[in-house]
Amino acid sequence: MVAAVRVHKPGGPEVLTYEEIDIPPPGPGQVRLKQHAAGINFIDTYFRIGMYPSPVGMPFVAGNEGTGEVIALGPGVTDLKVGDRVGYVVPLGAYAAERNLPAERAVKLPAGISYEQAAATMLKGMTVCYLVRRTFEVKPGNTVLIHAAAGGVGLIASQWANLLGATVIGTVGTKEKAALAKANGCHHTILYRDEDFVARVKDITKGALCDVVYDGVGKTTFPASLDCLRPLGMFVSFGSASGPVEAFNINLLQTKGSLFATRPTLNHYAAKREDLLKLAAETFDVIMSGKVKIPVNQKYPLKDARQAHIDLESRATTGASILLT
Repeated sequence: MVAAVRVHKPGGPEVLTYEEIDIPPPGPGQVRLKQHAAGINFIDTYFRIGMYPSPVGMPFVAGNEGTGEVIALGPGVTDLKVGDRVGYVVPLGAYAAERNLPAERAVKLPAGISYEQAAATMLKGMTVCYLVRRTFEVKPGNTVLIHAAAGGVGLIASQWANLLGATVIGTVGTKEKAALAKANGCHHTILYRDEDFVARVKDITKGALCDVVYDGVGKTTFPASLDCLRPLGMFVSFGSASGPVEAFNINLLQTKGSLFATRPTLNHYAAKREDLLKLAAETFDVIMSGKVKIPVNQKYPLKDARQAHIDLESRATTGASILLT
């Protein structure tokens, strides 16, 4: 029996249940992990409330990102060995002291990356990697707008976009978060609760607007985000922290400047193992260089997963949050 946090029915943080569960031996192509940490992400709340259906039905172990030590191998596993340190992003199962994992989704951690760093990197770090290097390739001279710039993805994205030579504008909720965003790569910050972020973007850019908007917020920042883009700019919607963007008339993109809009996900950018390993290597390299840091600002014991979700959804957190399993 191992400790885990499961969801038996969709709902708020109160449906996260800390309990003991049985785990079978690893099957063909699987490894067994003794977990050290699990990342806490908004996607975890989407599965919890039922916005994203559980691929394994009910009940399910929550969590999509984690790290641990390989303690057993299933039949046919050749690329990993007992004792390897690995990280992963897979649908569900991370909020547990131990778990079975498809070996092909496990990534070996470099010696310079800790379990805790990696637990905040596998999803958020690789998401930023594909956002700024693949979805829209940020280059020197670009102007980018990053919503929720003091959040887990936001702080990493602000640093990385700055590193790539962009002018970085970030929206945040408080003056404290503005200071944090500025310390992590933002050249300009906008207090979205007190200021009209479209008007401020126009002011900051002297009317030139942005090349790309990275939006993990969703409903409350759309369609105003489109008004922050110059003609032929790109709107990148990668999350729905305030609720999903609802259906809209695609002609809106034409009237606002022949804009591009995309809704990418790491699942597709890392679908092939070779792409997963490339993204992980590029992400680990930039972290180990010291040029992009992974701020783990909240740590919770596994049994406090419910409180971690409350804090995340109330915007009480900054940077990354992890569960220590």
